[in-house]
Amino acid sequence: MSHDPGAVLFIALGLVLVAAGLVWKGRVLRPLSAKRSQAAVVREQSRNLLRAADMAIAEARRRAAHDEPAVVTVGDVIRVARQHYGHVSVEREQAAAALRRRFEAARCRADCMTDAFN
Repeated sequence: MSHDPGAVLFIALGLVLVAAGLVWKGRVLRPLSAKRSQAAVVREQSRNLLRAADMAIAEARRRAAHDEPAVVTVGDVIRVARQHYGHVSVEREQAAAALRRRFEAARCRADCMTDAFN
């Protein structure tokens, strides 16, 4: 009994798609409830603020002269968040919290100064 190569290929492709569907498990791209949607927005904004703080620190380090500390302000984080992520309104306290977290994680105490701790 001979098998048609096209039919075997069609069945193999179908099995691959089924396996991919099982691995993916039908994850929803957008949350269906308003509560989950709002939580997703908050998580995304938090991640973006942390990235903006990282970018502001890197930019300040590039601007600083060899012998002087880099100065990173909360305003720098807000500016980067607006420019790169389109956040129209960023609360100063949220930006300061993100800068404090990234300031500590990047070990900036040795070569940076910030107003996020005030």
